[in-house]
Amino acid sequence: MSKTHTNAKIIAPRNRTIFLDEAEKMRLSEKLVFPDDLNNVLNRTICGNVFEILPKLPKNAVDLLILDPPYNLDKTFHQNSFRARSTGEYADWLENFLEKAKPLLKPTASVYICGDWRSSAAIQMVAEKFFIVRNRITWEREKGRGARRNWKNCSEDIWFCTVSDNFFFNPEAVKLKRQVLAPYRENGQPKDWGADADGNFRLTSPSNLWTDVSVPFWSMPENTEHPTQKPEKLLAKLILASSREGEMVLDPFLGSGTTSVTAKKLKRQFIGIELEEYFCQLAEKRLELADTEQKIQGYTDGVFWERNTLNLRNKKT
Repeated sequence: MSKTHTNAKIIAPRNRTIFLDEAEKMRLSEKLVFPDDLNNVLNRTICGNVFEILPKLPKNAVDLLILDPPYNLDKTFHQNSFRARSTGEYADWLENFLEKAKPLLKPTASVYICGDWRSSAAIQMVAEKFFIVRNRITWEREKGRGARRNWKNCSEDIWFCTVSDNFFFNPEAVKLKRQVLAPYRENGQPKDWGADADGNFRLTSPSNLWTDVSVPFWSMPENTEHPTQKPEKLLAKLILASSREGEMVLDPFLGSGTTSVTAKKLKRQFIGIELEEYFCQLAEKRLELADTEQKIQGYTDGVFWERNTLNLRNKKT
């Protein structure tokens, strides 16, 4: 049997996208925090304009800031739109935001700023004014339409920054488990890899090129109607590498809640801010689901698995 969404659209039986009916929207809105009452924001979703909210939040409280701002292109997010502007204008917009965000950060805090090829030049230029820029992660976004007069756009960037030289970084927490296709032995023993009943695997140190992340799609339980939703696996890497359990993660452009949900699953504190009330409601729905479902797709047994490798292992069990 197929499912029917509230707008009468027929949903395929295997479609696990999270939808909300009108009753759920009303119930979940009661859980939101609004700008006129910011007394209790810990592990909450704040609905409102981030530029108005940031100055009212506690200073020196955030251990990890994750920014996924609108990229510098025309994009509609439910009821609000962002319009492309020149690189200089986009840089001014981002600088105005960071001026308000930086006072919230601890001196030991780390910052990740998401972007694409259009916005990355402005991101680096502005980030260097406020932080120490340490690296640029490029991750493969395998979705995307072909172009007749350009290269297909299949990657995005994440700029890794810190407030100071005193910061936390744990590469052991984000190693990638890869399948070994040409196992090499030394004196008859595996060299830098392990053999078990599931096959031959190697734990590799994290690099700044990520090709193991799948963008949420209709059959994944984390999928929502948000047009630019980030995967939980992607956020889990950032959170595990740059924060400890119990520390504070802030996402001022929360979208449908991926950062908050992943932080909750990984036992971090969180604050999320989102302008669109519908996306705030989706975030709260996902936070409720995380009470009973702690899994992060692609992250099992304390390691990140190379794309599709975990599925192959599970078929053998």
